[in-house]
Amino acid sequence: MRDHMLTAIAAASGLDALDACRVEALGKQGTITALLKTLGKMTPEERLVQGPQIQGLREAIANGIAERKATLERAALDARLASETLDMTLPADATPAGTIHPVSQVMDELAEIFADLGFAVATGPEIEDDWHNFTALNIPESHPARAMHDTFYMVDDDPIAALFIEGEPAKRMLLRTHTSPVQIRTMLSQKPPIRIIAPGRTYRSDSDATHTPMFHQVEGLVIDKGITLGHLKWTLETFVKAFFERDDIVLRLRPSYFPFTEPSVEIDVGYTLVKGKRVVGGAEPDGWLEILGSGMVHRKVIEACGLDPDEWQGFAFGCGIDRLAMLKYGMDDLRPFFDGDIRWLKHYGFSSLDVPTLSGGVGA
Repeated sequence: MRDHMLTAIAAASGLDALDACRVEALGKQGTITALLKTLGKMTPEERLVQGPQIQGLREAIANGIAERKATLERAALDARLASETLDMTLPADATPAGTIHPVSQVMDELAEIFADLGFAVATGPEIEDDWHNFTALNIPESHPARAMHDTFYMVDDDPIAALFIEGEPAKRMLLRTHTSPVQIRTMLSQKPPIRIIAPGRTYRSDSDATHTPMFHQVEGLVIDKGITLGHLKWTLETFVKAFFERDDIVLRLRPSYFPFTEPSVEIDVGYTLVKGKRVVGGAEPDGWLEILGSGMVHRKVIEACGLDPDEWQGFAFGCGIDRLAMLKYGMDDLRPFFDGDIRWLKHYGFSSLDVPTLSGGVGA
């Protein structure tokens, strides 16, 4: 019986055939299992003789099955290795990963550029009082310039409107319409000289293809002695050239009006038409795009912050981060910035490893 079973095991051509041999010999209804069941009916003398023989048969068959299984598995692995190839020089499959939003990327680029120019990054609250947002910036309640801002005011019975700020009852509360309050807070808390940029979210009641109720803005402020409009012009030229990574940038300064600067200038950048699209740059512009507002800080603003305007002068500027991203990266509509469409984010997003650096081309 043992020779017959071992011969069948050795002849098994695959794991399925080997398992059939195992079931036939050692299964619940197997031949050897049936022999083991007969031991209970034997006399002690018969069991003493037959027991070791049946157990020896069982062990021999189990060992034969184990050895044949190892041989078959090794042969199957050898055949698979011979038939399958793996090119270890190929790159690994990309794992799913998120992307950096264009607004966040541009904020990092701005911080890198202005850090190279000696500017620090300053932040402030998005829920402001009207003194920091308007009055300290030479925009009192009766000033017509307040009509320039479609402001989100807190209702009179809103708990936030009853907050106390810096130990005094809060003025009327609102969502800040620009990041200029950060400039005021910095001048109040820090002694000059001051060089800061203030990036962040701002809010105005406006919505179309180029405006959203919430948008991102960056403002810059320099307060020092002997500051002139020439310093402002050089700073903005250096910034724009570094941001768009082109040396053939042409700027145009137009007289304008802002209540917090005097004189005030709008900054236009020249563009050229390439296949019907506007591309920033070109020694001979085909047209002009307004990108930011700027000017010399108004004397009344400096006085409101407790500084002597005869001793300290400065300049300020501000622009929309979203619009800068649109101009640099070829986007036509502002609204998808806030839609959360994963397809748009994958297309326009940046790798988390794509960190703006001076050596990478972003910087002054």
